Amino acid sequence: MSSFRPTHVLRGVAIGSVEVVPGVSGGTVALVVGVYERLIAAASHLVSAARATSDVPRGLGWARARAEVGRVEWGLVLAVLTGMVAAVLVAARLLPPLIEAHPVGTSALFFGMVAASVAVPLLDLGGLRGVREWALVVAGAVATGLVTGLPPGDLDDPPLWLVAPAAALAVCALVLPGLSGSFLLLAMGLYEPTLRAVDDRDLAYVGTFMLGAVLGLAFFVKGLEWLLEHHRRTVLALMTGILIGALRALWPWQTDDRALLAPDSGWPLMVGVAVLGAAAVAALVVVQLRTRPGVPTT
Repeated sequence: MSSFRPTHVLRGVAIGSVEVVPGVSGGTVALVVGVYERLIAAASHLVSAARATSDVPRGLGWARARAEVGRVEWGLVLAVLTGMVAAVLVAARLLPPLIEAHPVGTSALFFGMVAASVAVPLLDLGGLRGVREWALVVAGAVATGLVTGLPPGDLDDPPLWLVAPAAALAVCALVLPGLSGSFLLLAMGLYEPTLRAVDDRDLAYVGTFMLGAVLGLAFFVKGLEWLLEHHRRTVLALMTGILIGALRALWPWQTDDRALLAPDSGWPLMVGVAVLGAAAVAALVVVQLRTRPGVPTT
């Protein structure tokens, strides 16, 4: 079991802070700060533990469940969750007004951050090999660009029966770098109601959302872990394309319906803001490369 480290709490703060921002993926930040695959593995063990309890009547489930729970890096998980929860509670109150007041500047900052994040899977791959991997990058970029071009929906008071499946879909995006759970909630019209529910401590809404998120995670994370283990290069190439396609959602100049516009007269300042965001991510990537061993990609 890993120890509870303040540095992991800070990683959780970084992940949680961006998860409330439409277009920015918490999975991307987890990848950049070096805990992505460890969190996927921990979630997979918890899903296996939950499934093992179905064998309890036959006397087999508890032993398997305890074994799976024992494999979880609890120090890492609890530290990251602590940081994420704290960040979401604060960011749900502070970030929306900031984004509303400075939409172009915040989009430019996040555009630069995600653009620099493309280097993370590419470095892990050691470069793309062959037409197949290039095709995966293009496919991921095109598909994500189409999804992130969807106009936002509008639901003032969504019914709880809609909240759970929306949360299940959003959490799949959360764990996949490049896709933003917040963006999908925005496209479905549930972004503002969800932030409002968190801020107002609406337990019925939040509880339903959490239930949907847990179910979505249970179905998705096991498959993703298997793919990372057996088809790592394929997944990383696809992730590269998804990150590139996600830049469509963060282009600073867009209409309310997400039609792209040409840069305005303030574009030099926005380029500087984007470069600042890219530099921050590049610094994190350099730190990760110097502090953790390389991961084989064969």
